Amino acid sequence: MADSSDSVSVDMESIPLAGKEHIVKTGRGSVSVAVFGDQDKPALITYPDLALNYMSCFQGLFFSPEAFSLLLHNFCIYHISPPGHELGAGVAGPDEPSLSVDDLADQIAEILDYFGLGAVMCLGVTAGAYILTLFAILIEFGSDSCFPYAKLSWTEWLCNKVMSNLLYICGMCVVKELLLMRYFSKDVRGSVDVPESDIVRSCRRLLGERQSPNVLRFLEAMNGRPDITNGLRKLQCRSLIFVGENSPFHYEALHTSKLDRRFSALVEVQACNGHRRTTRCDADTIRIFPHGLRFLQAISTQCQPKKPFESD
Repeated sequence: MADSSDSVSVDMESIPLAGKEHIVKTGRGSVSVAVFGDQDKPALITYPDLALNYMSCFQGLFFSPEAFSLLLHNFCIYHISPPGHELGAGVAGPDEPSLSVDDLADQIAEILDYFGLGAVMCLGVTAGAYILTLFAILIEFGSDSCFPYAKLSWTEWLCNKVMSNLLYICGMCVVKELLLMRYFSKDVRGSVDVPESDIVRSCRRLLGERQSPNVLRFLEAMNGRPDITNGLRKLQCRSLIFVGENSPFHYEALHTSKLDRRFSALVEVQACNGHRRTTRCDADTIRIFPHGLRFLQAISTQCQPKKPFESD
C-alpha cells in the first residue's frame, strides 16, 4: 500500500473523458446513470444535490481535467441523476406516483444489481448524500461514503417549504436564486461591484433548464425524510465529510461527524458554502480515502482545512 505522500503520475491523454449514459429500469421508475471510465476498476457512485444532475453538481470535476483524470485513473465513476433531473428530462406527469427517499434509496440498490457491483464508494452532495447514506443503512451495505447529513433542521424545513410554494406558483425563475444561495458562498455569487464567477453562471444556466415539477418531487421527498441518526450510529462504513464554514448545513455536518469518530472524519473548508470546484487536493483525498482514515491526516495538512481530522 503506497504511503500518502507518494505522488501519482497520470497520463491524461490515455484516459477516456467521455461517458456513456445508461437508462436503468427499476421497480420505481427509470433512472439515468452516466458511466465514466473502466468498469473493471473500483466503483465510485455519485448522487447530486437538489435540482442538479451530475453535470451541474460535479462540474468541478470537468473544469479540472487533472482532478477528473486522477479519479478516473483509480475509479470507474457512476453518476446517478435523480428521476427527472437527467439531461433533456421531460416534465413528470400528474399520474406518476410520488417517490419517497426510501424509493430513491431502493433505486440505487437496483442500479448496483444492474451493473453487477459489489462494494462501492459513494460520493453525494447534501440531498444526494442523504440518499446514499440511507441506502447504506437500509441494506446494511459495506460502502464507504462522503458528505452524509442526517437531520432535517427547522431552518431547512422552513426554507424548503418556501421553495416548494415558489416552485408551484412561480417555477424555477425565482427558486434558482435561492438554490444558488444554497450552493455557493456570497463572494462566489458576486455583487454589484464583483461579477459572479463562471461556475455560478454555468449553474444558473443549467438550473434554468430544470423542470419545476421534477424538482418539486425531489424536494418534497427530502422534506418527508426520516431522521437517520440512530442508523448512522450503527453504520460502520467510513464517512468523510466536507463542509463549508458558511454552509447552511454546517450544523448538520458537525452533528453527523460526531456520531462515531472511529468511522468518520470532517474537513471544514474556509470561506465556502457547500458546492465548490473539485481540486487536486479533493481528488487525492477521495483516492486515498478507501485505504483508511489514518491516511487522511497527511492529506488534511496539505489541504489546510480549518479543523484537523479527528479519529481514534
